[in-house]
Amino acid sequence: MTPAELLARLEAHPRVLLGETPTPLQRLKHLSAELGRPVLVKRDDLLGPALGGNKTRKLEYLMADARRQGAKRVATFGGLQSNHARLTAGAAALVGMEAHLLYLEPRPKSLTGNLLLNELLGARMHFFPLTSKRPRPRSLETTIRLVRLLARLRVGPHYFIPVGGHTWLGALGYVRAAIEIDEQARGLGVGDAWLVVAAGSGGTLAGLLAGLRLAGSRLRPLGIDVGKLWKDFPASVAHLASEVCARLGEPHTFDPALVPLVEATYVGEAYGRSSDAGNTALQRLARAEGILLDPVYTAKAFAGLLGETARFGRDKPVVFVHTGGLPALFA
Repeated sequence: MTPAELLARLEAHPRVLLGETPTPLQRLKHLSAELGRPVLVKRDDLLGPALGGNKTRKLEYLMADARRQGAKRVATFGGLQSNHARLTAGAAALVGMEAHLLYLEPRPKSLTGNLLLNELLGARMHFFPLTSKRPRPRSLETTIRLVRLLARLRVGPHYFIPVGGHTWLGALGYVRAAIEIDEQARGLGVGDAWLVVAAGSGGTLAGLLAGLRLAGSRLRPLGIDVGKLWKDFPASVAHLASEVCARLGEPHTFDPALVPLVEATYVGEAYGRSSDAGNTALQRLARAEGILLDPVYTAKAFAGLLGETARFGRDKPVVFVHTGGLPALFA
């Protein structure tokens, strides 16, 4: 399938425009010299409302579906510093819906970072202190079912969005992004680059896997697990990527064993907490290029980029997908 044919299939699914694309693909001059290979950054941190981020691309499709169904409220969930929750609040404000954000943790004594922005955006936040000191890992799908039930009990009639927009419809945002990145990379002479991205709920990685395959791209995605959150995480990513291909009329089954995902290595102590390697990577990019990362997602993913250079091969270019998250710096 050509990229033009894939775009035509995407057009069959309505979306609400929440940001201007394409976002820039920028060369990192100093880091490229330091690492001895072209290093570039895809600036999806600049995309969308309420300080932006990658979930904007997913929410364009999901909010359009909510509007089609006549929803007055949307509900979703995430960690306390969830960028997806904050962007859902921003998107809901833009389209005139109520945003309800659910958290499986106690309400903090003070609202900082993304939580403060949620309040400023008018979102209703609901806290359920269900997290134990030694939580047993649940699958992503089991957690989504649990929170869906909580939302039914607490919110009333609404359009439910799983964590991170983890649905085939949301993942279409990164099928479209895959086409965009591939075109930009080829234009800059790095069409065979590695494509490194944070993997929290896995929807962005799944969309890229499906989109790059369907478009015949030579870019090679690599997800960096930032949370150690889910049981059987590669299987969730593979299932979603497979469903995306099927929904777009080109069935393909992704093997969980072949999902390009580095699990647990760069998480640090836990999801939502900074790591030593992540903090070092955050400082290195800030001082070399003037680009800020966040400690929860992108700093850990960039630590993965720096730590996996042997995997990339000699002199091979690398593109880092900056998924946003700046508010977590202030938490």
